[in-house]
Amino acid sequence: MHRRFTTREALVDAQALWATQRFASAVDAAHPDAVPPLVALYQTTANVLGVKIGWGFAMSQASSANAEVARVHAEVHETCVRLFRRAQEAGVLRADLDLDWTRRVYYALIREAAQDTDTKSADALATIVVDTLLRGAGTGSAL
Repeated sequence: MHRRFTTREALVDAQALWATQRFASAVDAAHPDAVPPLVALYQTTANVLGVKIGWGFAMSQASSANAEVARVHAEVHETCVRLFRRAQEAGVLRADLDLDWTRRVYYALIREAAQDTDTKSADALATIVVDTLLRGAGTGSAL
């Protein structure tokens, strides 16, 4: 480790970048632009929770000061914006919602769910997150 990383900070930065790349791959693996929005919402949630649970420390260290981390997070953000827009257009999310606010609530639900790793799998937590989001922001047609 000492030969590859000169400092602890260099090691943490490398782990954070690696975790951020896994995070982006998890989002891409859900095919959020290709599958029906409700399917994409659930699969994205499950995939992201898998990364956040497994790489929580590294994800918490990801800083926007690192240009590559910032770029990856910006791309994931745009993907999420498109997914929420598609979900609203498909009638999964209510038409009267502020999608930026709804997305921030979704992120908060994921952040909280990632802390509850003792008793539930990423899939079970994803079900709780999506169900909670749709009960507050959904049209009821997806439930």
